[in-house]
Amino acid sequence: MTLLDAAPYDPGPARRRNIKIVVAVVVVAVLAIAVWMNRYWSEERVVGKFFAALKNKDYETAYAIYFADPQWKEHPARYSRYPLNQFTQDWGPGGQWGVINNYKVYGASGCSGGGSGIVVDVVVNDRAEHAQLWVEKSDNTLSLPPCELLFR
Repeated sequence: MTLLDAAPYDPGPARRRNIKIVVAVVVVAVLAIAVWMNRYWSEERVVGKFFAALKNKDYETAYAIYFADPQWKEHPARYSRYPLNQFTQDWGPGGQWGVINNYKVYGASGCSGGGSGIVVDVVVNDRAEHAQLWVEKSDNTLSLPPCELLFR
């Protein structure tokens, strides 16, 4: 076999390799965007469960979610600084948000100075003023946020 007897060039394998590379890059980019868009999913889910319990007027479950302790009744002394009756006054029908008929988790972000939690913004009863809760990343407890953020 001589140099002039070589097989003609077939562009098929090179084209298939290039298509595989492009598809892989697109898939990785789409996955990276999906992960970035849902980076606060677990914190938003905790707040969604909290407001669902409030909407159902299940204040004991909401209290358990607030402190991330389903067995809170076994040791109520731990929560003597914010007892259930005060919690019910704050989050119940007589509280700032009134009876919660509907809610929508609007967004989440961290405070500008960093921190160990996430601020989750919630639209309650289609009001212009939004509820904001701080979700501690380490244990998913809820509290009032140390900063106020504007979500658009």
